[in-house]
Amino acid sequence: MVLSDRIVHPNERENHLRRVRNPAPVGWGLRRNGLPALGIFMTPNSPRAANPGIRRQDSAQSRFPEPVLPDLFHSLRSSIHFRITGGGLLYIFAVLLVGFAAFRTGNNLLFLVFSTLLAILLVSGFLSRLMLSGLELELLLPEHVWARTAAPARIRLRNLKRFTPSFSLELSGQPGAANSPPILTAPVYFPIIPGRTTVEASIEVTFPRRGRHRENVFLIATRFPFGFLRKTTTLALQRETIVYPALEPFPGAANLLAETASGEMEMPVRGPGKDFYRIRPYEPGDSARHIDWKISAHTGVHHIREFSRDEQAVVEVLLDRRTNAGESRLFESAVERCAFLISHLGAGDTKVFMRAQGFTYAAAEEDEFYVILRYLALVDPLIAVTSAVESESDFSASGVRVVFTSRPEEFRESGWSGACVAGADE
Repeated sequence: MVLSDRIVHPNERENHLRRVRNPAPVGWGLRRNGLPALGIFMTPNSPRAANPGIRRQDSAQSRFPEPVLPDLFHSLRSSIHFRITGGGLLYIFAVLLVGFAAFRTGNNLLFLVFSTLLAILLVSGFLSRLMLSGLELELLLPEHVWARTAAPARIRLRNLKRFTPSFSLELSGQPGAANSPPILTAPVYFPIIPGRTTVEASIEVTFPRRGRHRENVFLIATRFPFGFLRKTTTLALQRETIVYPALEPFPGAANLLAETASGEMEMPVRGPGKDFYRIRPYEPGDSARHIDWKISAHTGVHHIREFSRDEQAVVEVLLDRRTNAGESRLFESAVERCAFLISHLGAGDTKVFMRAQGFTYAAAEEDEFYVILRYLALVDPLIAVTSAVESESDFSASGVRVVFTSRPEEFRESGWSGACVAGADE
């Protein structure tokens, strides 16, 4: 049987069958930047792949333009969790009810309403996911932060999307490692953040413990546009924050502060003090306000009243890092009490000499006191260490001595009678 007047060459027939068996597939190709692009890509066995005039989709130079909305594709790949709200459950129930009625009756109007309700639900999920994409968070903290104390801070939420704004965003804290409470206790609401815009808000943060905090996790949620779904995503701040020990009064703190605060000692030399030292004849250069007029009138020669010089005594503080296994709570209590004393002494004119196993530092200025507090924020206990108690003779005889330890009985048995030994459980 003759099907056509055209004579088909055997080689041309073979090429035609090869093209039918190996067609050029059409689908989603992945560009090198990770974004999907719709187009034609060639398989190695395809005859068109050998044509030098046609580039392959997976080559370094793509024949397709860059996507117009890269933020849209980024939002589709981001890790976002969702929860159906009460209003969303009612809406889904209404959609199912209309769909059942449409398939039951075959009414075209019900099918139109059913398809519209499904489209609204899909659009709601897409828009809420888009609202959470392209966001950047920045936390501004004060220079000094204390544990378990609310610190004023400012938070900046930046929308990196070019044109698309983000609506109805709620920022809250996320529990950290070991189920520690979040640093942000009250949520912050942002009604709208336009594209390429930064919004700033004042907040209060509370760090649960002392030490070095490297990662703070926040939760951003939205119910835009219809409130059917509550979608959430997490933002982690990779920033190191040094948190000082908590400043909380403890039993006996008032007596300890009274003993260390009254550190002024009267020296047997003249100087700008308050206590009377002696009366001497007037010399050129003396201040007229120190002339004793009564003695001068009685003797007929000017006399000057001199006062003894007051010097500030040095408060020597020893932190005993030795701790038994399982008694980390006692060590934390000793560290917090030591930080409480150091912070109050730093507010005045007292000189402090701080000592611990592996640490020695003298502080007289405000910045030097914060060096000691930073050490207390990062110090670790020495567990199961059986070293001997330091001798009290190593300390100054004229200074006030305070010891913070979880083993107060060892210091008392070693003859530390001239020091104030503060146990962690006392």
